Amino acid sequence: MTRTSPLDGVHRSLGAKMAPFGGWEMPIAYPSGTLAEHAACRSAAAVFDVSHLGTVRLEGDGALGRLQATLTNDLARIGPGRAQYTHLLDESDASVLDDIIVWWVDDEVFDVMPNASNTERVISAIGGTDTTATRAVIAVQGPAARDTVSSFCPEAAVVGRFRVARVNVLGHDCTVAGTGYTGEDGIEIAVPVDGALSVWDAVVRNGAMPAGLGARDTLRLEAALPLHGHELGAGITPLQAGLEWVVAWGKPAFRGREALLAEKERGPSRRLVGLRIDGRRPARDGCELRRPSGETVGQVTSGNFSPTLGHCVAMALVSPDVNIGDTLSADVRGTMLPATVVPMPFVEKKKPS
Repeated sequence: MTRTSPLDGVHRSLGAKMAPFGGWEMPIAYPSGTLAEHAACRSAAAVFDVSHLGTVRLEGDGALGRLQATLTNDLARIGPGRAQYTHLLDESDASVLDDIIVWWVDDEVFDVMPNASNTERVISAIGGTDTTATRAVIAVQGPAARDTVSSFCPEAAVVGRFRVARVNVLGHDCTVAGTGYTGEDGIEIAVPVDGALSVWDAVVRNGAMPAGLGARDTLRLEAALPLHGHELGAGITPLQAGLEWVVAWGKPAFRGREALLAEKERGPSRRLVGLRIDGRRPARDGCELRRPSGETVGQVTSGNFSPTLGHCVAMALVSPDVNIGDTLSADVRGTMLPATVVPMPFVEKKKPS
């Protein structure tokens, strides 16, 4: 059964185009359009409903040990009141079953945030309680995001990058994290269902433009942020995706460690690169990439038009001997588009001032 956000009625009243995503029906764009929503996030502030993300609550004496023994990153590097990006790996081949943000809410309280369709998979690996249905998650992103939130809740606005705090927002006990998925500064507010509408309305009333998952996707692509099912997923390991920094090799064990270590010793068979494609016709997920000789060297994992840059960009998994500056061809339904290998991110990620 398709799930809906606590803010579903708001999106429909605003005329949002709704579509299925990860088992949920979510807004893809509002009448303003994806380009305007994207621009608002880059230049001012946009607000996204990301309630489709999962929340799994772990608490008690064994919670930290369970997470440490299962996930790739090392929570000992941070502490309560911080957030950390991490991976859950397949035991046999070290492919990424899910990429996750862990919100360390209190000494023995963790909110683990899986991707929409992976919550049950994550629970089967780490245990915990699925609390997704008890809250909405509202992401306020952009250079003016904190000023927008400060207008009605200064305490939430000052939660720093990858910090986590419990904050009373408009009379509702919320968890606020300095996280996001746009390449811009901002915060995410986990608000109880009965407070979702009032918080959303306050964010919009103070200047943030409602934005859908279409803009969220073009923003994350410009920032070269991976999407599960594209840059991560079955058969794709953290090493292939260029995310070895998520792997704490110093930990004695985590799920999939031996398989990942074996790949590290032999060298990954492919790696993730960025591509510039001139014009407005994108190379989408699955497009084959070829050298001038005609040799196939990989395929696109995500591609779209970059509103900020004015041309198309893509990420792709390719042979490890493909280098920055190489010119490849992307096969887009029989049309070969020149694609130059370029550094990532395509648009530099913004940090709070």
